[in-house]
Amino acid sequence: MNDKTWDKSRLPSRHVTAGPGRAPHRSYYHAMGLSEAEIAQPFVGVATCWNEAAPCNIALSRQAQSVKRGVGESGGTPREFTTITVTDGIAMGHQGMKSSLVSRDVIADSVELTMRGHAYDALVGLAGCDKSLPGMMMAMLRLNVPSVFMYGGSILPGRFHGRDVTVVDVFEAVGQHAAGNMSDADLHELECVACPSAGACGGQFTANTMAMVSEAIGLALPGSAGAPAPYEERDAWAVESGRTVMNLVAGNLRPRDIATRRAFENAAVCVGATGGSTNAALHLPAMAHEAGIVFTMDDVTEIMRRTPYIADLKPGGKYVALDVHRIGGIPVILRALLDAGLLHGDCLTVTGRTLAENLEGVVFPEDQDVVYPVSRAITPTGGVVGLRGNLAPDGAIVKVAGLHHRRFEGSALCFDSEEAAFEAVQARAYKAGDVIVIRYEGPRGGPGMREMLSTTAAIYGQGMGEQVALITDGRFSGGTRGFCVGHVGPEAALGGPIALLRDGDRIVLDAEAGLIEAVLDESEWAVRRAAWRPRRTDYQSGAIWKFAQLVGPAHLGAVTHPGGAAETHVYADV
Repeated sequence: MNDKTWDKSRLPSRHVTAGPGRAPHRSYYHAMGLSEAEIAQPFVGVATCWNEAAPCNIALSRQAQSVKRGVGESGGTPREFTTITVTDGIAMGHQGMKSSLVSRDVIADSVELTMRGHAYDALVGLAGCDKSLPGMMMAMLRLNVPSVFMYGGSILPGRFHGRDVTVVDVFEAVGQHAAGNMSDADLHELECVACPSAGACGGQFTANTMAMVSEAIGLALPGSAGAPAPYEERDAWAVESGRTVMNLVAGNLRPRDIATRRAFENAAVCVGATGGSTNAALHLPAMAHEAGIVFTMDDVTEIMRRTPYIADLKPGGKYVALDVHRIGGIPVILRALLDAGLLHGDCLTVTGRTLAENLEGVVFPEDQDVVYPVSRAITPTGGVVGLRGNLAPDGAIVKVAGLHHRRFEGSALCFDSEEAAFEAVQARAYKAGDVIVIRYEGPRGGPGMREMLSTTAAIYGQGMGEQVALITDGRFSGGTRGFCVGHVGPEAALGGPIALLRDGDRIVLDAEAGLIEAVLDESEWAVRRAAWRPRRTDYQSGAIWKFAQLVGPAHLGAVTHPGGAAETHVYADV
């Protein structure tokens, strides 16, 4: 046990451990076996999203024990707790997906309430699935206590007929099966081998995108996000994360000292350079909001537009997270971008050193084609771009990584729910040249801004992925590919232009020009606007109703409270 004596006079835990008046509080800690010395130490919340819902989260409890060891060895008293997750792969394609984005805020809220209620001094947060990563980092930025984030790790790739596969291959196989191009036996074999271990989806989907963000923004130890979940080296990273948070307590280095505006710019560069998930354009603004920083979807996409695309990762490319780990991990990507002058190397990180200092000694490996140097980028602009026009005055977003054509013009085919669209796709009630419109799926109108992977994957499985486009006020999975435009705003529930479209309307999508337009004159828009009426959803009580009452627009992060800019106090200073 570390014999350091801590001054608790400015730490939150003094409110539950110091002085005669706190004897009742201390009695609870004695009941749990803590010694006088442990009660006198800083209390570190060790928060995980462990559960048995999905492989993404199943290894987090094991890693938390290693974090606790690192905290204890460094003079802290770890207090483990868990929060929820909603796992997108299981929630996908049905009403359960309405819970997904809502869970991001519930995660942040529940971590905040646990930390506040028990007056913990610091936080190590472990997360494994899509919304749990930004949710945990949002809590860190909201509380602003010394914090370290740690990703639970990606899943190992499956093997099917001699090739690496991920769960997205299974979603696409559903379309192949519906089209008569895959047998029952092959579909069953694929589902049995696609996900062979613990860990989050293996491509550059939302979980791995936000894991990369955690390193790029400086809230995670450099190199910690790379190893797959089953690898024992994750436990060593966990121990080191526990030790590091105690260094942060000693030095009073806090998340908002690290996650500055320039650090958010670094994060957006990494997302663009790797063809990351469009969901980053939702989560980065939400994280910045917690720190009182204005960083919108427009800011994210403008950075991505000028960022070279250098990582050949699924879904647009051919490699998975394990391949990145094998060539040196996320630091290799950061090294390539820093050498090209695309990152702010002077940003602080949880190591207490700058990003550039952390990357000293990292050598870019030449004998591989997973990640390219910027001088030989796959494309000169990023894998994700923003669109704007009369169909999306507040903007929209599309992943262009892997697209062969960046302009699409076609006829609208409108659906007022994902279920209706998926049913039409399964019945092949669409044709080449259609722009499939899925609306009333926004943050407020869904409610919950569902992802559309089941629909987009089915289209790809039917061999139509490059022959149609999709637009929605909802979201697309990080695993989506094709000309799929999400986050269209204002959303249909607010009377946005997407609500006024009719079947057959001509739509122009141009990712080079950043354009999303419906070929309608203003008089026609006016007639339709006058005829439009708002509609009720089936969610008139409960958590999803509550989310719909509070949530803001997607281009500002779909946030549910005023954020850091409205604070009159920060928890860390109570």
